[in-house]
Amino acid sequence: MKRSNYISWDEYFMGVSLLAAKRSKDPNTQVGACIVSSDNIILSTGYNGFPIGCSDDEFPWAREGTDTKYRFVVHAELNAILNSNGKSLKGAKIYVDLFPCNECAKAIIQSGIKEVVYLYDKYADSEATIASKRMLDAAGVKYTRLETNIDSLELSFKKE
Repeated sequence: MKRSNYISWDEYFMGVSLLAAKRSKDPNTQVGACIVSSDNIILSTGYNGFPIGCSDDEFPWAREGTDTKYRFVVHAELNAILNSNGKSLKGAKIYVDLFPCNECAKAIIQSGIKEVVYLYDKYADSEATIASKRMLDAAGVKYTRLETNIDSLELSFKKE
């Protein structure tokens, strides 16, 4: 008889995006993304960070002031799209813990991704998120908040 307490596809792929977020060096916000084909194959992952060749030690992580991270950081969604190395993303789903901003929504739409699955919408009332939803709606990209009964997943590197 098979095990009954296994996780769903949505929980699995969101778990992969949360794991990707753990690679972010951002001291305030860690976001991960996982792009999946219609037949549940992972096409790409990404997390928020600086472009390749831009040192995590030399570029700013500040959120306020004259030299902030906002001009330099690549968001998780765009990183995942760029990391796909030219694979077709047409009809794919993207799993991301934080609802995509308007700039990422543009990339999602242009890449052919047809569904966004997210955990939370922290900036729902911001102009960027309102613009994002307007574009996603106009382009026919579905977005769904992941509903799950599990609070966490545990990973262990130690064999019991």
